[in-house]
Amino acid sequence: MNLSTRYLGLDLRHPFMPGASPLVDDIDAVRRLEDAGASAIVMHSLFEEQIEHEREGLAHHLGVHANSSAEAASYFPEPAAFALGPDRYLEQVARIKAQVGVPVIASLNGTTPEGWLGYARLIEQAGADALELNFYHVATDLLEDGAAVERRVIDIVAVLKETIAIPLAVKLSPFYSSLPNLAWRLDQLGADGLVLFNRFYQPDIDPELLETVPALRLSTSAELHLRLRGLAILSGRLQASLALSGGVHEPVDAVKAVMAGADAVQIVSLLLRRGPGALAQIVRGFEAWGEEHEYDSVSQMRGSMSLSRCPDPEAFERGNYVRILQSWRRTEQAAAGH
Repeated sequence: MNLSTRYLGLDLRHPFMPGASPLVDDIDAVRRLEDAGASAIVMHSLFEEQIEHEREGLAHHLGVHANSSAEAASYFPEPAAFALGPDRYLEQVARIKAQVGVPVIASLNGTTPEGWLGYARLIEQAGADALELNFYHVATDLLEDGAAVERRVIDIVAVLKETIAIPLAVKLSPFYSSLPNLAWRLDQLGADGLVLFNRFYQPDIDPELLETVPALRLSTSAELHLRLRGLAILSGRLQASLALSGGVHEPVDAVKAVMAGADAVQIVSLLLRRGPGALAQIVRGFEAWGEEHEYDSVSQMRGSMSLSRCPDPEAFERGNYVRILQSWRRTEQAAAGH
């Protein structure tokens, strides 16, 4: 089976790569990822707030909203909490690029089109083959409508496309009111790829201390369905590449991702749980499944379950919704009959 794919204009041996994670902080771990067959290395994000801190020389500086305050700044971690500051991040990009023979995709995490985007040029100069914009914005302003929220993404992508020559991928959340329209507009701006989806990490509450408590939970295969839906809606309708991020833990998950339309599949939680070697198991299992089911190539499989293959996507979506709601009743009735 021919596993080769093309993502962000980059020719890759296969679709499977580590997504943004702390694994890239350790060069030895990066080498192990390449040895396990990683088709590319995706670095974790450099945060807008880190760059602002360094640029302004302040202990804490959010600077992302007009109503930011000193109290808001206290929620952001101390600079020492980050494994890589802005300068060390650039050094790590260059170091990884020198150590591996696969493409290196750097990442910026921000929400405003400000001067920090100058760091995108520095990342490009450090040797990154592509840049992933991890757009993480939680809408809380009662006066900011959906169009304004989407405008944040549009503006920053427009600036980035003017700033760098390397390919740009945009990592989105699933919660926009019209994801297909936003994806189309980003495609029109020249975004080279879309990554579906960013994971929102909701904090817990300590009722005794009256404090929020960070609660980081790794993904499971249960998170895959939302991503499959997003891919299936967009596949075959855009020029941009599509990547899935989140929920791939078994080879069959990877098969579903490609069938829904993924050009690339990013894996993180599985690698954090089981180490870089788990990536090789996904690649081998995917290839074995494809050969058993007589697929000649990834391209033959890709998008075979997308809505672009459906003559009436809207009717299919509504019908599937109704079938899901009715399936519980049928399951319970069947169980009662035994």
